[in-house]
Amino acid sequence: MTGLRSRARRVLALSTWAFAVWVLITWTATAEQLVTGGIVALATAVALSPFGDVVPPWRLLEPRRLILVLRLGIKALGRIAVANARLAARIWSPRRPLHSGMVVVPTRARTGGALAATGLISSLIVDNQIVDLDRSAHELQYHAVDVPAGTGAEKAKHINEPVERLIVPLTEVR
Repeated sequence: MTGLRSRARRVLALSTWAFAVWVLITWTATAEQLVTGGIVALATAVALSPFGDVVPPWRLLEPRRLILVLRLGIKALGRIAVANARLAARIWSPRRPLHSGMVVVPTRARTGGALAATGLISSLIVDNQIVDLDRSAHELQYHAVDVPAGTGAEKAKHINEPVERLIVPLTEVR
């Protein structure tokens, strides 16, 4: 009976995540879209549930985790706005020198979730797009619009550390 409850909890958590993604991707709230999304989310959850546990979305409502998520969201949105303004200025003023290239930076993220979140969220900031990661060396590779000067650790302070400082503690909260 415990295995059945565990699987049911997994299906519930997965279907909730899948439905949230469906709503975000379709960005439509018609009855047909919501019913279709519910069916697709449930089918996806049933198919993926045998692969292991999943963190349920309601864990985001835990006070400490919620504060960290809100701080991360505010930080990411602020960095996205600044990066977009800088990119627009660079486009409007083509005389500004462009120092684009590939850069490898160290990462403190160790779990799959922390690495994925760091790569995805830092790539939303248009200055840098994640290209690759080396888990054994704890390094991320980015294509940067404007490569910062300095060592890998100094470059990380501009690229992934501002976001990573909020992601790593979030993945460690139990």
